[in-house]
Amino acid sequence: MTNTFQELTAKLVSIDSTNPTLSPTAAGEMEIAAFVADWCRDRSLDVRIVDADGRPSVVAVARGTGGGRSLILNGHLDTVGVDGMDDPFRPRIEEGRMYGRGAGDMKASVAAMMAALASAGTMALRGDVIMTAVADEEAYSVGTTAVLDSGVTADAAIVTEPTNGDVVVAHKGFVWADVITQGRAAHGSRPNDGLDAITKMGAFLRGLEDLQTELEQRTGDPLLGSGSVHASVIAGGREMSSYPATCRLGLERRTVPGETAQSVITELEDIAEGCRRTDPGFKASIDLTFERRPFSIDAGHEIVELVSSVAARTSGRRTGVSGSAGWMDAALLSDRSIPTVVYGPAGGDFHGDNEWVDVASIEACTEVLTEVAKAYCA
Repeated sequence: MTNTFQELTAKLVSIDSTNPTLSPTAAGEMEIAAFVADWCRDRSLDVRIVDADGRPSVVAVARGTGGGRSLILNGHLDTVGVDGMDDPFRPRIEEGRMYGRGAGDMKASVAAMMAALASAGTMALRGDVIMTAVADEEAYSVGTTAVLDSGVTADAAIVTEPTNGDVVVAHKGFVWADVITQGRAAHGSRPNDGLDAITKMGAFLRGLEDLQTELEQRTGDPLLGSGSVHASVIAGGREMSSYPATCRLGLERRTVPGETAQSVITELEDIAEGCRRTDPGFKASIDLTFERRPFSIDAGHEIVELVSSVAARTSGRRTGVSGSAGWMDAALLSDRSIPTVVYGPAGGDFHGDNEWVDVASIEACTEVLTEVAKAYCA
């Protein structure tokens, strides 16, 4: 039986749950979801699996006696790939740190959620405590989306991404867009017939660089700073002796609260318009391909203050609120009108070859989640 925080985290790390969206040969979440579900059933928790096209998420509930508020504990089961790692699924402990793929991002958090949920199940709380251990956060978040679409909701939520024990109340969003410049194909020896789509893209890239400079000069969000933009992938041309008919740029624009997909598209269209003013022959299409909105919650919200006070009491240090540059499933919960805060263990080198989690912080996180559930769902 896997009981201690360290043992439970090690067991989860030992299960390959690399995201198949990122690599076609990856294991996916089937095995780890089955383990988490069985572990919860063994502790008399209500368990169901929410499937999203073969991507399982676990919803486990410590049922309340009735009349209390409900709380979601959310974390993801999937990890990024393991290229370049030695024994990624064999957890090892050195100097208080556990190393292995997913140790910090975020199997330690899942272990803390499981342990806190099991404790909540013994407390006779009035409200439900709901754990959503989800698939696919590292790609398109089909897990949390499917869980919410299945009807799961609550009065508040804690996303347990690793935060080094800080309380995170905001994170950035992002917009992906494709820009395609138009040229005219021709033999390389016939410059009067050809129009180079790649050099046309060069003008747009200069405008993109100017936009980044402008963004850096904006006041930005108090916790998140300003947004940013970068060129992610580019492709054009077929062979050396031909003028390229098209050039495609994929870009990412990181957003802060107040910025929207439409405002980003407007920025890109303004760049294209500037290119047309300089070069009347400039032609480009701009298409939104994917969007994740930024997240924020008032630092004075009850769930934020509760998590902050419990975390401060547990750690013995004052816990301030902060923002995160990366996107999380917190935005999806918040978009469903569930007040959400982010709090989790300490770790580092996430997605890197030496990913780790601070072992002591797993127990501290478990204690915070347990005490928050006890107070909020009483």
